[in-house]
Amino acid sequence: MSAHRPRKRFGQHFLRDRQVIDRIVAAIDPRPGQRLVEIGPGEGVLTAPVLVRAGRLEVVELDRDLATTLAGRLGNPEGLTIHQADALKFDFAALADQGPLRVIGNLPYNISTPLIFHLLSQAGVISDMLFMLQKEVVDRLVAPAGSSAYGRLSVMAGHYCTMNRLFDVPPEAFYPPPKVDSAIIRMLPKTLDAGETALLPALERVVRTSFGQRRKTLRKSLKGLLDEADFATANIDPTARPETLTLTQFRALAATLEPDPVNRNP
Repeated sequence: MSAHRPRKRFGQHFLRDRQVIDRIVAAIDPRPGQRLVEIGPGEGVLTAPVLVRAGRLEVVELDRDLATTLAGRLGNPEGLTIHQADALKFDFAALADQGPLRVIGNLPYNISTPLIFHLLSQAGVISDMLFMLQKEVVDRLVAPAGSSAYGRLSVMAGHYCTMNRLFDVPPEAFYPPPKVDSAIIRMLPKTLDAGETALLPALERVVRTSFGQRRKTLRKSLKGLLDEADFATANIDPTARPETLTLTQFRALAATLEPDPVNRNP
């Protein structure tokens, strides 16, 4: 057992199961020359084998104690760069000066959703992401339209990325064991064209507003933002509820929204 005491405020649960660690590293398949960034390295159980195979690794760790002891814990390896910083505020794009990033990590479950949105906002410099997350969050990421887990995260992540759920991880693989199951997901950012990029602000606004009142019909939840003519233009039933709409249908609604709506703020 580690001398480092896991801190609840950082959502720390340290991976211990060697078979799970090996399986994750195999899924990452790190190679020399790749620009890898690990979020939340903790005690370095993934950091060490990834660094051996890649030869170079940047890590972002919020916990000052872990950040200052990580290099010594791993034998002060060459190629390891440690950023003691909050991943929610970290400028990942600043690391992409020599090529696209591969971002990996066992993300703190208490900030995983806002952290994913932060990374999506920088998806243009990321080639792929592989994360361990709370199983419920992975369920939401890959949820299809019409399912109870489908929501804002599903739609926006689907706009930015194609996603593949790899495998589940039980609580006993960690110390201390979390009260939830975990899962591994691979997220591959898409290359958005100019139109898809320009649509992002409107799409985010429509999706956020829709799911802010997900039990209401679109006509009610989007009142003041879209009108009957907009629904007709998009060929969307205004009596539908947001969880029934596909990404394509949300894009159609967003396309009807003026860049700077006048007197249409919800």
